[in-house]
Amino acid sequence: MSSTTDPFGLYIHWPFCAAKCPYCDFNSHVRDSVDQDIWRTALLKDLDHVCELLGPRPLSSIFFGGGTPSLMDPETAGALIDRATNIFPTDGRLEITLEANPSSVEARNFKALATAGVNRISLGIQAFDDESLKFLGRLHNVDEALAALETAQNTFGRVSFDLIYTRPGQSLEGWSRELGQALSFGTEHLSLYQLTIEPGTAFHTKARLGELVMPDDDLSAEMFDYTQNRMNEAGLPAYEVSNHARPGCESKHNLIYWRGQSYAGIGPGAHGRLHLDQGWVATEAARLPEKYIETVEAQGHGLKPLTPLSKADRARENLMMGLRLKQGVDVDPNILDAQGMKDMIDLGFLKQDGDRLSLSNKGWPLLNAVLEKIII
Repeated sequence: MSSTTDPFGLYIHWPFCAAKCPYCDFNSHVRDSVDQDIWRTALLKDLDHVCELLGPRPLSSIFFGGGTPSLMDPETAGALIDRATNIFPTDGRLEITLEANPSSVEARNFKALATAGVNRISLGIQAFDDESLKFLGRLHNVDEALAALETAQNTFGRVSFDLIYTRPGQSLEGWSRELGQALSFGTEHLSLYQLTIEPGTAFHTKARLGELVMPDDDLSAEMFDYTQNRMNEAGLPAYEVSNHARPGCESKHNLIYWRGQSYAGIGPGAHGRLHLDQGWVATEAARLPEKYIETVEAQGHGLKPLTPLSKADRARENLMMGLRLKQGVDVDPNILDAQGMKDMIDLGFLKQDGDRLSLSNKGWPLLNAVLEKIII
């Protein structure tokens, strides 16, 4: 058990989806049936193990991710929330987020999920165009998305939703109309992601075969700049490269990741970063759902052995995550490539103020390329 008392966030991974989206490289799986009782028991055992590791440390947020957590039985979500809030102290402002798809079936669970304790919903709408939704492999249409969004806004105190842009064939004018529609709903938070082709996905195979042609770099950059300006004007500036919020409405849980704070992960493939008495450790659970259940039944929890993190490991992780934030991050100069730093600053991609680094507006959409140049 740890005597460290810094707050932490709890991530709960629900690995199941109704279908696998062609752009998705997350740990998500399609199964004909899911035994909710078995999964509720396994996740609760994992949560109890986290308690053994952390002790009575303050809990600041819970995030149900996936997969598609809105396919989870609300009773399961409620049991996990009850257990977590009974064993960890909270300050009465606990943020409890659940990711949901906007299908009519899942929207019917919103009221029960709110009763279970969920107070923030994140809807994976992805597009306000039926043809684009079909291209993205989504199972809902625009009408269902609009109905689910209305239900969410009438049910939860806090609502966010996701959109994907720079889709093949998408124009700046088309994205402008779509973004305007998104802003018309008045939500406090929007996650706006440029479509990326990830290895191992169906889209990656299509791109390799020449069956999928993405917008060129100039158009992608123009769309990114337009998005930043439009969201600033609307009062939802970016606080992270793809996340926009009204001041004070940022995702408390995601800020834990980007600020390099402690978080515990339970469920298949879930990762964690915990500050324990012996220092910082990384945690990871068995990835395949069936293997995860076997592991929990065999050892009482699903986590692999803890992995100690060196000071340099932590510094690199904090830089990679912290540079995603508009405010930037304080960095250990020992992990930096001096020539790479100079090049990125001279090119106007990176700004330095003492030990604090931040990306310029020009460098923000090139985050990964900048990181490759500056980290030893």
